[in-house]
Amino acid sequence: MRILVALSGGVDSSVAAHLLKQAGHDLIGVRFLLWTDPDAPAAAQILPSKCCNPQTIHRANTVAQHLGFPLHHVDIREEFKEKVVDHFLAEYQAGNTPNPCVLCNRVIKFAKLLELADELGCDKVATGHYARIEQQGDAYRLLEAVDKRKSQSYFLYSLSQETLARALFPLGTMRKEDVIALGRTLGIPLPTQYEESQDVCFYPEKEPQAFLRRHLPGIQPGDIRDRHGTKVGMHKGLPFYTIGQRKGLGVGGLKVPLHVVEKDKGTNTVFVAPSGADLELVIEANDLRLIHGTPQDLQRKACEVRVCSQGKKHRGKLQISAEKLRVTLEAPIRGIAPGQAIVLSRGDEILGGATICASTDREAEMHRCV
Repeated sequence: MRILVALSGGVDSSVAAHLLKQAGHDLIGVRFLLWTDPDAPAAAQILPSKCCNPQTIHRANTVAQHLGFPLHHVDIREEFKEKVVDHFLAEYQAGNTPNPCVLCNRVIKFAKLLELADELGCDKVATGHYARIEQQGDAYRLLEAVDKRKSQSYFLYSLSQETLARALFPLGTMRKEDVIALGRTLGIPLPTQYEESQDVCFYPEKEPQAFLRRHLPGIQPGDIRDRHGTKVGMHKGLPFYTIGQRKGLGVGGLKVPLHVVEKDKGTNTVFVAPSGADLELVIEANDLRLIHGTPQDLQRKACEVRVCSQGKKHRGKLQISAEKLRVTLEAPIRGIAPGQAIVLSRGDEILGGATICASTDREAEMHRCV
């Protein structure tokens, strides 16, 4: 079988390529050149945690040469900037907390892989993602990886049946430590202390605040208020805070910890509430995308939801209308952040997901306070 393998130069994609070659497949490699922040500090541009640096480029070239397959370097910086980075900035500007990896997987990574696979006559595309695909009759099911700590299925919920039918995840049944050990055995050039690249690849910092300061002009400080409307502090700018956040608020002298429960762009206000008062039972989301099954099937059977990639799963009752989703949880949770993904699952199977939007009830309550 001829397979187009995405080769970033990290240990995961490198080992995936070796496994496919050992299985006797005819490989063609592709390494996408993505937009990275040109205004970031120069020293940060070469950090080992950054996926697009000279070390990973060298590693990708070395692996392809060693295994004897061609490697195409494809420049998609302009498209990536327009579809992923600009959307990321616009969402933060609107007061949301976006998840760029979900969007990138759908509109950039797998879309471009399949497009290039057709041009090069490849049957399948392969990546180093930690996830599994199983065929059940005519349908393809997306499953969590065996290594739950590294499973990336949360970020893949928006892939279509057509994409899953042509995708391969060779590492889905492996554990990360075994992948690194195998990489060393195979002679992949890895540093003694291997550092993984971060999820958000287009800025070098661990957190987005510095990137947002560089690219969102006009960020202004404002009030932090409690649910009664009383001012309890000052924030540094709405984009720097997310729903559920407790640390870094700069509000001291209180007996109970406070969590961010709302951001009001109109008044440039961050609202906080004591731990326990910030819990919610209802999640509303839009842009629902289902991998497998129908809305009727999801509403009839038990389902679990997850609101962050490594967070706990929570049982809930679903209501679906068109592409809108409303989940009533069995027990309340915190950290339901507009812009983030809510992913639906049943056991190890990922059924689909949507983008969390603000709770209208909570917004009305907060706005009555000011």
